Amino acid sequence: MAREVYCEHFKKDAPGLDFQLYPGELGKRIFDNISKEAFTQWQKKQTMLINENKLNMMEASDRKYLEEKMSAFLFEGVEPTIEGYVPPTK
Repeated sequence: MAREVYCEHFKKDAPGLDFQLYPGELGKRIFDNISKEAFTQWQKKQTMLINENKLNMMEASDRKYLEEKMSAFLFEGVEPTIEGYVPPTK
């Protein structure tokens, strides 16, 4: 049976991640409080951000930028600004 978590992004109970996908304290917070669905949404946005901004994951500053955007999206509901991308309306 899937792990249930109270997803802080969707503000509802939902299936959680199978294992911690991100390291450290933030990774633990995501594992404990973010649903699979919300994290999957983030991964799509992350890919767009990396491509749009030509981020290099070997650069600490680029990783920090992405981490800030990830945290804001998952926990505060802040949509990252991706040029030319309009999020679907609900």
